[in-house]
Amino acid sequence: MTARLRFDPVALLIVPAVAYLAFAYGIPLFVLLARAFVVDGVPSVSSFVRFFSDPFDWLVIGNTLRIAVAVTLVSLAIGYPTAVALARAKGAAQAAILVAIILPLSVGVVVKAFAWQIVLRRDGVVSQTLVALHLWDTPQRLLFTETGLVIGAVNVFVPFMILPIYSVLKLVDPRLDEAAATLGATPLYRFFRVALPLSLPGIVTGIAFVFSMAVSMYVVPNLLIGDRFQTLATLTGRSFLFMRNEQLGSTTAVVLLALAVATVVGSAALPRRFGGAS
Repeated sequence: MTARLRFDPVALLIVPAVAYLAFAYGIPLFVLLARAFVVDGVPSVSSFVRFFSDPFDWLVIGNTLRIAVAVTLVSLAIGYPTAVALARAKGAAQAAILVAIILPLSVGVVVKAFAWQIVLRRDGVVSQTLVALHLWDTPQRLLFTETGLVIGAVNVFVPFMILPIYSVLKLVDPRLDEAAATLGATPLYRFFRVALPLSLPGIVTGIAFVFSMAVSMYVVPNLLIGDRFQTLATLTGRSFLFMRNEQLGSTTAVVLLALAVATVVGSAALPRRFGGAS
């Protein structure tokens, strides 16, 4: 018997979103791809061959991936315990933690980056504190270093690690941990065999969010480390704004887009796998 498809009018609610994305995202993306894959009016991949033949461009890709991985790992190290505390908090304490996490999102990235410029310079709070604790002999600047860039970027992106993990943890029955403790499981065993596997979908989602944003961040590297350290995003902006080389800018943008899409597509499969395991 042939199954008959029934039209659901509710599906029409998605039309405005699809139309907007087609206009605001699809058209610019098509123009970008056309500029990258068309050279002198002829379809060609020569710009990509030239890009991947230059050792400097591989250095830029390495910078991009290294910073994105560092930002993601530090965000996870800070975000996971915070998400656990948020999930276990009750009442006013939980509301206060949520406000502390969400409120900084209302502050612009440019403002945060300029604030970190003040904090990370040689006479800033971080340097003076470390000298006072005798961890440094003399004041040193973290501004215009990779460490400073990671610190500033984590400040911007760590809420996007905390919230997905929290959304998963709040659905986990706390009696599971109590049951494991009743059976004699140690805290470390309960974490690795109960809590961590159940929270993996949130961890994977948080990693996908933070990594895809960190790999394409533009303002934070420009303000915290400067032009001498190039990533794919800053090289794309430099190509369009200063070098007036749209071919190079489109090529680096496509490479950057490929990295972001690979991250999102890869992470889309992992939560289902781990979710099934949980």
